[in-house]
Amino acid sequence: MERESFSSRVSFILISAGCAIGLGNVWRFPFITGQYGGASFVLIYLCFLLLLGLPIMVAEFAVGRASVRSAAKSFDVLEPRGSKWHWYKYGAIAGNIILMMFYTTVSGWMLYYFYKMAMGGFVGLDAKGVGQIFGALLSDPYTMALNMITIVLLCFGVCYLGVKDGVERITKTMMTCLLLLMLVLAVNSIMLPNSSEGLKYYLYPDFNKVVEHGVREVVFAAMGQAFFTLSLGIGSLAIFGSYIGKEQRLTGEAMWIMALDTFVAIISGLIIFPACFSFGVNPGSGPNLLFVTLPNVFNAMSGGRIWGTLFFLFMLFAAMSTVIAVFENITSCICDLTGWGRKKVIRYSIVGIILLSMPCVLGFNVWSHIQPMGKGSCILDLEDFIVSNNLLPLGSLVYLTFCTSRYGWGWDNFIREADTGEGVAFPKWIRFYATYILPIIVLYIFVNGYIAIFCKG
Repeated sequence: MERESFSSRVSFILISAGCAIGLGNVWRFPFITGQYGGASFVLIYLCFLLLLGLPIMVAEFAVGRASVRSAAKSFDVLEPRGSKWHWYKYGAIAGNIILMMFYTTVSGWMLYYFYKMAMGGFVGLDAKGVGQIFGALLSDPYTMALNMITIVLLCFGVCYLGVKDGVERITKTMMTCLLLLMLVLAVNSIMLPNSSEGLKYYLYPDFNKVVEHGVREVVFAAMGQAFFTLSLGIGSLAIFGSYIGKEQRLTGEAMWIMALDTFVAIISGLIIFPACFSFGVNPGSGPNLLFVTLPNVFNAMSGGRIWGTLFFLFMLFAAMSTVIAVFENITSCICDLTGWGRKKVIRYSIVGIILLSMPCVLGFNVWSHIQPMGKGSCILDLEDFIVSNNLLPLGSLVYLTFCTSRYGWGWDNFIREADTGEGVAFPKWIRFYATYILPIIVLYIFVNGYIAIFCKG
């Protein structure tokens, strides 16, 4: 069966960016930017994005494009005879599946809040009432499950249509709408009274904050955000590398994707901080920012129901673009492993993902007594830990080492693939850094993640 491919370069960039752009861009990046010194933190972050993210992203794309396979078969095609690099296929597939075991539930929250906001469910509520809506959602397994199942059906439905007619056409439309929505929302926030205070807090370069928190803490925060924002290491981007031709060099494509990812993260802050400061609301971090803080802000805003609906539509598009990308990777992996057709794989996958997502749904209510990461934790925390703190850094290490080591695919093969086509060449002088220093940095991020979780205080 002939393998499908993207019809254009723009589609590849937008869809890959859609995979990289996640909810962390909205609820984490703006918060830590404001906390750690505004523009001074952004500068540090951008440096690490180029130093950490770029080489690994190019490596993942190169493996996908050269093999013309998903993570399930790419190492089999490219590895030296007799080596065992292909064993990582199981880590990559597991990473994608476990990510969807909790990301579908969180995406379901976006769908619920979009509907709730559009229907006027927050009109007339005070701050306490808004907070209670999120609590009521988490305690209701039926509503959570219904929204999760809807997300699974919608996103697998897109994949069911195929690469060009489904994934490419619909994700490209969603990403275009997402970017336009963000610009409209950002302009509206900036135009609010007293928004300048929020802009100052968010973007003013304040090196005193860097000193206050400690250079090491700020540097690691920037390093961690730069590393995790792109979702590298589990083959979620490699699959899109397998769908593109060789007309363009991969370094330039990766830079475009990182630019879009950063654009979304920065614009999210321009939406959130001016609005919060305008209405005297403290912008916290995490789910509470989206589901408690911002609905309160929209409630106080003129035309808030409209702006709130548009905001959660943007959030829904951001979440669904990631889910579609990962579902496509899961589908392609199973097709490559089994030889089954796309539609057969998707029918089985829908049932599988729904069942595997149920523990996360139940972990907030029926199974709330299960606290795998310590007191106050839930099943979602464990699933997130497995992916974010283990499979992403270790998978990135595998892709990086495979492309730079003579025991893997090797530097010469990697460079030949990365630099095929027109555009920005991969810098050759970076070889020593990519081979010996970057793996140590990734290992440091991996170890530090464990220290941060298990050695608190």
